[in-house]
Amino acid sequence: MSREDELRDILQQTAKDIAQAQGNPRTWLSWIVYLLARLEEQATNENPANKESFLEMLSALQDEIRNRTRTGGWH
Repeated sequence: MSREDELRDILQQTAKDIAQAQGNPRTWLSWIVYLLARLEEQATNENPANKESFLEMLSALQDEIRNRTRTGGWH
């Protein structure tokens, strides 16, 4: 199994755990924000120059969310 497959499995299980712990998707916002904050910490702890790359990723995420809202699907 590749590292990417392992990471997908971890994220899949995490999504299931969050959904089981809190059944209302509206409550998931705080967990998503928490995850993004931890990812930002990891990115900038490794290399402070990664802050700009992280912000670029957030911008791309905004685009994906807008597309999801308009089209009803994820790319």
